[in-house]
Amino acid sequence: MKTRHAFGWLALFAVIIYAADQLMKLWVVANMTEGESFDVWPPFLKWYFIRNPGAAFSIGEDYTIVFTIIMIIASAAILFFIRKVRSIGWAIALGLILGGALGNLTDRLFQPPGGGWGYVVDYVSVPNFAIFNFADVGVTSGVCLVILLTLLGIGYDGKRQRKSEETETPTEASS
Repeated sequence: MKTRHAFGWLALFAVIIYAADQLMKLWVVANMTEGESFDVWPPFLKWYFIRNPGAAFSIGEDYTIVFTIIMIIASAAILFFIRKVRSIGWAIALGLILGGALGNLTDRLFQPPGGGWGYVVDYVSVPNFAIFNFADVGVTSGVCLVILLTLLGIGYDGKRQRKSEETETPTEASS
């Protein structure tokens, strides 16, 4: 597959995740008050509006700017790396991660107090788990897909690593 096709898949999934995340966050902020919740699909799913200064499970609340910097670096790295990607699976995975990172980065930059210190709007609540948002779903799904592709031996170039290559030692390869 050509690089521009990989970029197309990455862009498609990044835009879908980013747009869905930002539209949901706009709706939540406009229609709910912080701390409010309501059932969407009882008892499995409800919207619960919180503003999260930290990462997952509100870890690192005092390091908001660090998360902002990490999201900027990760997004830039994905955009740089996509030139080498020839696999649709890898392009989709990176698109999911990029869309999610940009969704939460937008919050860090523009939600109060803003300027890289903003809180992330979280709203999805399922029983016995953290409250999260659609950007988090994108990042998590993308990372899971990267792990799956890696376990299946599918490289970012689209080639599948053969079992003999995985177990071959450097001395065997040179003989």
